[in-house]
Amino acid sequence: MSDEHQRRALGVAGHPVVETPHLDALARAGTRFTNCWTPSPICVPARAAFATGRWVHDIGTWDSAQAYTGQPSGWAHAVRDAGYDAVSFGKLHHRSAADDDGFTERVLPMNIAGGVGWLQGLPRRRPLPYDEAHELAADVGVGETAYTRYDRRINESASTWLRDPVRHNRPWAAFVSLVAPHYPLSAPDEFAARYPTDQMPPPEIGAIDHQHPAVAAMGHFFRYGDFFDESKVAEARAAYFALCSFMDHHVGQLLGALDDNGLSDDTLIIYTSDHGELLGNRGLWCKSFMYEDSVAVPMILRGTGIPHGATVDANVNLVDVARTIVDVAGGSLDGPGESLVHRATHPDSDRPGFSEYHDGGSITGSFALRLGEWKLVHHEGFEPEFYNLIDDRDELEDLGSAAHVAVERRRCQQVLAQMVDTEAANAGAFASQAVLIEEHGGRESLADVFRFNHTPAPT
Repeated sequence: MSDEHQRRALGVAGHPVVETPHLDALARAGTRFTNCWTPSPICVPARAAFATGRWVHDIGTWDSAQAYTGQPSGWAHAVRDAGYDAVSFGKLHHRSAADDDGFTERVLPMNIAGGVGWLQGLPRRRPLPYDEAHELAADVGVGETAYTRYDRRINESASTWLRDPVRHNRPWAAFVSLVAPHYPLSAPDEFAARYPTDQMPPPEIGAIDHQHPAVAAMGHFFRYGDFFDESKVAEARAAYFALCSFMDHHVGQLLGALDDNGLSDDTLIIYTSDHGELLGNRGLWCKSFMYEDSVAVPMILRGTGIPHGATVDANVNLVDVARTIVDVAGGSLDGPGESLVHRATHPDSDRPGFSEYHDGGSITGSFALRLGEWKLVHHEGFEPEFYNLIDDRDELEDLGSAAHVAVERRRCQQVLAQMVDTEAANAGAFASQAVLIEEHGGRESLADVFRFNHTPAPT
């Protein structure tokens, strides 16, 4: 798993600039899912849903301060119970190393800062100023960061572990979790040199005056774009693509470690990311919004019985990874996920895509649903957004109030209502966050807690 890898940024997906040769080769030797969504476009809730195979509203990990505690049990517990070594390397973004999250060993784990996470995002109805937004543009550059150094340590540890002959003696599941291409947007020299700033294409979607009140409010909170000019946008995009190549290089080393130890033929390999990155599209940066660049992620499978060089357009989700791993290991797990191994060989599906967001910057809960060509974004208490992703892949024409698609919109709303009680989920998120705010001394006290734009890397 990488962090913040948008679906566009893959060579095999046709990106005109980014170089990802190892992921491209993985896709050619396996199956790539073209419509994979994150369960929530923000790290902590997405990773909790990934760990458990259950939706955010089901487990109550609403935001960046309410991380996975090991309950309910997830795929790591299930494979451990089935007799596997379940080992994690790198970023988890769970609550604490003291919690039993199912892993038999955790190497260089990154959990939420201080066990409490990002508290200043909790007062969503009266948000605190997010002054850290200026750091995104200020940190753009060339060179190593704490995150790239951390990824190198993760990769070295995981590669050494995979090369150990002991791996032949006992079944195992390894979760290797890199932070690239997550900001700070600064890449090591040898990767940055591949992407001259003056050759970078501009954002695919130009800046937009966001009219929907829920979207506009989030844009006002996450005002990263205020600190970018044209040259800084080009530098930031070059650094992001360089970080994608940096991450891809590490994927290649991990695959090489499998080959070196004779493990490639009987190992199921899954590559994905926790959420996407807007990368200046619409004048927005980072994640959190329900647009495709934020909510869609790469998903690649390679292994025995997985079709070679295939693409599957059916809707899949990060919650499916838990089901996939547990099915392969022979365990059991509750939840809405389905096996990606099965979906790779049975690509036809009318299953809806789903994601939700209840974290900082949002004045209400947002729920996205994809059904065929249609995408509904339900903002609780507000009018919906509605897009045709075939005719309007960049989501430029909001049909949320258009009469000629009322039937299709109503059908999507009915399917969403079958999946989640949006009113109850929204109320549950706000109630849970209100309790946390009071536990930490009230809204005003949160202005003085540890503030950060990205979680500090373990030292």
